[in-house]
This record gives sequence, C-alpha cells and structure tokens, in this order.
Amino acid sequence: MTHELDAIGLLCPLPVLKLRKRLKALEAGDRIRLLADDPAAIVDVPHFCNESGHTLLDSSEAGGTLTFLVEKRP
Repeated sequence: MTHELDAIGLLCPLPVLKLRKRLKALEAGDRIRLLADDPAAIVDVPHFCNESGHTLLDSSEAGGTLTFLVEKRP
C-alpha cells in the first residue's frame, strides 16, 4: 500500500520528522510518498533512510516540489 505525506511549506527538520512518525505506524513493505519543497530535504531524506534502514525507492523534482518514495523496512 502506498500512503502520501504532504510536507510542502515545512522547513527542516519537519519533513523528516513527520516522515519518521508516519513510517512508525506503517507495516513493513508499505510505501509512503513524501512531497516537500524544503531544499534541505534533498539531503535529509536520503540520509534518514540510510540511517534508519528504510529504502528510498525514488526521488524526483518538478516545479519546485520534491517527491520521495520510501519503503518501510522491518
């Protein structure tokens, strides 16, 4: 199942903090699409995934909106 988290308008570290909180409630293998416009998210989200063991499946940017697809790992 893919969930969506809109963090547009939030500045560092809020997008990652909200992502971490939402991931805790999900089952292993669930995916979440994070939308953010904070430039720091380009570094913060991959770093968070690497440190927490979750998988960053995709990241892209369009029109100032960053999109990250993260899969929860056990």
